[in-house]
Amino acid sequence: MPPRDMAALPAPPPAPASVPMPSAASQRQWEIDALRGLMLVLMTLTHLPTRFATPLSQPFGFVSAAEGFVFLSALVAAKVYTLKQQREGDAALTRGFHGRALKIWAVQAALLCCLFTLIALLGLLMDQPAVTDLLSFYLERPLVAFVAGLMLIYNPPLLDILPMYVLFMLASPLLLLAGGRRGWAVILAASAGLWVAAQLDVGTHLYEAAARWARIPVPVRETGAFELLGWQFLWVLGLWMGARAGRGEAVLPPPGPGLVRAAWAVALVGLAWRHAAGQVPFPDTSVHAWAPAVNAAFDKWHLGPLRLLNLAALVLLALHHGPALAARLRRPRALELLGRASLPVFGAHLLLVLLALAFFGAAHGGRSWWVDTGILAVSFAVLWAVALGSDAIDRHAAGVKARWKARRERRRQRRVSAGGGR
Repeated sequence: MPPRDMAALPAPPPAPASVPMPSAASQRQWEIDALRGLMLVLMTLTHLPTRFATPLSQPFGFVSAAEGFVFLSALVAAKVYTLKQQREGDAALTRGFHGRALKIWAVQAALLCCLFTLIALLGLLMDQPAVTDLLSFYLERPLVAFVAGLMLIYNPPLLDILPMYVLFMLASPLLLLAGGRRGWAVILAASAGLWVAAQLDVGTHLYEAAARWARIPVPVRETGAFELLGWQFLWVLGLWMGARAGRGEAVLPPPGPGLVRAAWAVALVGLAWRHAAGQVPFPDTSVHAWAPAVNAAFDKWHLGPLRLLNLAALVLLALHHGPALAARLRRPRALELLGRASLPVFGAHLLLVLLALAFFGAAHGGRSWWVDTGILAVSFAVLWAVALGSDAIDRHAAGVKARWKARRERRRQRRVSAGGGR
């Protein structure tokens, strides 16, 4: 599997709109955490270089876990920080997003340091093309790559989604505050316009012009596979829906019967086509003259229009059928735990993938089934341990915070009582 392909995060459809949002008193929802956990599981299965990666990629149609994960992250963040804004004001919303952006940047910086040292050394010593190809720019210009990586300009394959998250997190407070004061119509229209521009490769041309003007020595192909102007549309939609949820409104109006039937048609066509043709609608573009245009319309990196249509159909079906399904499902505690610890688990899964590439190389049919199964077993055991550790740390931190608040309240009450006595 070439490095660019491994940067993909194909897997399940996002279904956040299917879940009825709780009141402002509750900031977590097990269904959403479980969905995020499921996506993390499928990302790991897809990214680890084993024989299981290709069959498990995009199992529900031409929609990957990247779409669902980005959408859910925006929705959850907007909901949580909107609730925080209602309690503590606008500054709390901004601090929340900026603090989260800093944590994500720290994870990215740690992964880059690991990649540029341990993984690069292992790849060179073991002569692993899967690693040396992934690090080709770094091996040519290590200092430039290191500095540009920390500045989120150079984004090697697999490590190109977290920088996008950081940028979107930094922009989110402005969008949420503007949407809350003036409405979302203009913001959504502008975001859709940028998505259209992405289909015309405007982002690539803008970067190349900026790189020439600022003398940035990082070619556009090394800035990451995700087209920011396209993917921001998905993030903005998630922010809008999350803000509605935070205000106690319905995430989306329930779809009518006709729309549900159309969504089923689109979803079933996408499902059947993906499993009949493979990861690309037309692997052999010479069969039809219009095949390249159809492939572009399903393109993941630009978030092509037919890919968005497939995604919208799945979301609508989840919105219609999700509440009843969630009421009948047994609560998946393991997936929920993974979803609650999404950032550390996501970072750990990337590190495990890089280590697997360094030690075992890219997936190939000649490798034993036992080796591939062992890679998966060890990797999921590590991810489970990371999730448990993260959950324990979060619980401890919450307990310390609660005790500190209680102590501060008792002191305040004593001061009030003493003042009243005098």
